[in-house]
Amino acid sequence: MGLEVFEILGVSLRVSLSAVALATLVSVPTGFLLAVSSFRGKGPLVTTINTLMALPTVVVGLLVYILLSRSGPLGAFGILYTPTAMIIGQFILALPIITAITYAAVSGVDVRVRKTAETLGAGPWQATWMVLKVGRLGIIAAIFAGFGRVIAEVGSAIMVGGNIRGYTRTMTTAITLETAKGNFTLGLTLGLILLVVALAINLVVAHFLGRKT
Repeated sequence: MGLEVFEILGVSLRVSLSAVALATLVSVPTGFLLAVSSFRGKGPLVTTINTLMALPTVVVGLLVYILLSRSGPLGAFGILYTPTAMIIGQFILALPIITAITYAAVSGVDVRVRKTAETLGAGPWQATWMVLKVGRLGIIAAIFAGFGRVIAEVGSAIMVGGNIRGYTRTMTTAITLETAKGNFTLGLTLGLILLVVALAINLVVAHFLGRKT
């Protein structure tokens, strides 16, 4: 059982870390641009992104399944029931969370930071870097929040991953399967490991937030 637990944990971390890394590359720039830009429709767009933070995982799983199934527009790639399909689903789940929290973090930065940097001769990229540096703790929190969301989700993972042993079985899908079979020992073990991972995330966030004070 020990080897299987580590195998399941490895799949969970690989899929979730990959999804969050990809989502970060898209979400952080998007959240930053939303915070520093003014344009028509910005309010409704931000509201939509905030609403999508509560997007049900089963709905995401269904949408990705339709896209990747044989009759779907991306069915020719044959990636349904693979870790790649799971990464796509978790990427979609993490995207609005990291974007919304990054937007809030950058919006909270004093506008004088950018203006002061520009006054001192900083170029656009340097001024942008200063704003990101000041708001970095909020952005870090956004990334960890996205990771916490996807590492604990089960609906999307089981629908597009198939819960294949040794290939797409994650901690949450394994808990669902083993509990249904009456194997409460393995289900409880995986649940405790998931809690430990969540605790580790919170300790890291607390460490970074503590450094600010």
